[in-house]
Amino acid sequence: MQCLQDQDALIPQPRGTLPKVCAAALAAITTGGIVFLSPEMLFGWVAMVILILTLGPLLHGICLLAEEMLYHSSTRYRGRGLLSHMLPACGLGGKTLLAAGLAGLLLYLAGNPLPHKGQCWKLLFLASVLYALLKSLGVLGPSEVEVSDICEGRKMNVAHGLAWSFYLGYLRLVLPRLEESIARFRATHQASRSSWGRGSRKLLILIPLNANISHKLEEEDDNITFYDNLPDTEIDRAGVRRRVFKHSVYRVVDEHGKVRECVMEYATPLLTLYSMSQESSAGFGEPERRQQVLLFYKTLQDILEHSLECRNRYKLILLNDEHEDDPHFLSKAILRHLQQQEKEEFCLTPPPHQEIGHPFMSTSSAPSSAPSMNQVPMSREPTLMFSLEKPKPLKEPVESTDHFQGRI
Repeated sequence: MQCLQDQDALIPQPRGTLPKVCAAALAAITTGGIVFLSPEMLFGWVAMVILILTLGPLLHGICLLAEEMLYHSSTRYRGRGLLSHMLPACGLGGKTLLAAGLAGLLLYLAGNPLPHKGQCWKLLFLASVLYALLKSLGVLGPSEVEVSDICEGRKMNVAHGLAWSFYLGYLRLVLPRLEESIARFRATHQASRSSWGRGSRKLLILIPLNANISHKLEEEDDNITFYDNLPDTEIDRAGVRRRVFKHSVYRVVDEHGKVRECVMEYATPLLTLYSMSQESSAGFGEPERRQQVLLFYKTLQDILEHSLECRNRYKLILLNDEHEDDPHFLSKAILRHLQQQEKEEFCLTPPPHQEIGHPFMSTSSAPSSAPSMNQVPMSREPTLMFSLEKPKPLKEPVESTDHFQGRI
């Protein structure tokens, strides 16, 4: 299980609700302090703060709306309704308007919390206008964590699109046919049957963190050699008749000289991520690339785990680029995963050479001493028991109880 623990240590987990808990705790502490110091002005202060926090986004939304209506109404919204699409897109949603209206009503009922009568409204409008200005200048823009959280939550990252494309355009088509291709390959390669284990009957998909992949695996590790290709898989796809999909079989040699054969390949969408990081116009550096590779692995793993067509036909192997100094790191990682799969898969058939006595064996042939409990098998396959005696007619009931006994 060591390799799985190493992978789990690299994969980023979804962000939780700790910021919400911290914000609720700060709000509760601050509200408690105001109640303790001046409880009579609590509602007035709460209403004024809510108005400041809602009027600012509303004014900024009006600024955004002016741009959208003048230059983008026909191209981005295709003439759709102003209220149904453009206003929510600019942040002028019903929830913000409702919160501002309720806060204004509460401030009107609670009264002015400031000593001078006109200071409250001056503060409200000044704070709202300055918020809209700072928001437009990017000073109050969302942080990188917020943008990352939004993109991950709404599946808007480059990695999400590449993972879905890799699954829908390739894996979902070829993995259901992989077992048949391997069986045809083994039928024509009799000499290599002994080197195929249970873990070798899956497609090993290699995902290096640095996304820098080679087109020939033997160039990265001399313990890996190309053996042959599986029979071609031909599928009619997007107007192309009998489009050919190929899989390559490789031989991997361990430290004891034992040869293992398996079907493996790199995840081809990683070529796109690596090429994007090399283009300055893409705005995609090495840290962003590494993050996208991890998201690609996590997204593809989630997709394949819920796919009935691909279940038990693949194995994702995340390769850490911190071991590039080891010339045989790739072969060791592959062999480790193959051995782990063979240990985790159990044979469901009963163990061989399990002798069970015949149900009609005479008691005289049995040993004199009864067997101990630990010698008796816990379970065995169900067997059919046939009786050699001829069927007999049912006997009529015989009354054996004397109801009149004791009455004399």
